[in-house]
Amino acid sequence: MCRWIAYSGTPVALSQILFQPEHSLIDQSLHSRKGVETTNGDGFGVGWYTQDTATPAVVRDVSPAWNNRNLEEIAHHVRSGLFFAHIRASTGTAVQQTNCHPFRKGRWMWMHNGMIREFHRLRRDLALAVEPALYPDIEGSTDSELMFFLALTFGLTEDPPGAVARMAGLVEKTGHAHDVRYPLQMTVAVADGERTWAFRYSSEGRSRSLYFSTHVDALRTLHPDAAFLRSVSDETRLVVSEPLGSLSGAWNEVPENSYGVIQPGRDALHDFRPALQGDSSRN
Repeated sequence: MCRWIAYSGTPVALSQILFQPEHSLIDQSLHSRKGVETTNGDGFGVGWYTQDTATPAVVRDVSPAWNNRNLEEIAHHVRSGLFFAHIRASTGTAVQQTNCHPFRKGRWMWMHNGMIREFHRLRRDLALAVEPALYPDIEGSTDSELMFFLALTFGLTEDPPGAVARMAGLVEKTGHAHDVRYPLQMTVAVADGERTWAFRYSSEGRSRSLYFSTHVDALRTLHPDAAFLRSVSDETRLVVSEPLGSLSGAWNEVPENSYGVIQPGRDALHDFRPALQGDSSRN
């Protein structure tokens, strides 16, 4: 599987999050504690927003994150208040740049940990459901990118939770039609430059790990000597595949079958369930 981080808050150098924590994403690329694989060396990607551009910058490479000098160079010189970072462990598709996360379409970014089981059998049926005008923009061969374009097809830009629910519903319906008992395993992050949505769901109810950071004001009370906490705003949040360190009280597990929204003002946590196109029920 993979490991990922979504950061939202006070603009910081990417290196503060990717390299400096005791169990940073770079450390996780070699020593994952909660992933299916200990090593995640099949490529990496970072994507970030700035105030100067409407679309995010995305840099991806097939080399392992732990020894890529370009990643280190970028991380020490780029500052952002909203960025994604992802390290990949392939579930069967090729190790190539176009299969590395995050994926981008316009102002939207998407990254995923998990799988569509028996994807080689389901791929054709799922691909046929992508809006024809969007299909030429699919560059790689992963289930993750196809999930993104299905969500775009189902209205991601207007209703992210509903679109992801309809994507998940189609994957499960298609999987069951091919006698796949548990078709979908996912933790997903998606952002539009202002808000970030994070989803945790699996067909069998045993989803991959996902955590969100405690409110910064509460952490300052718990850890008054932590210098990093004094330099970031109260609205700074991280969502991570596994905790970046052992600071007590810092991390909370995202509940099974739920999604959260990180946004200006009050964040929100909601139940999540798959839906089918035309289903009027809400998550």
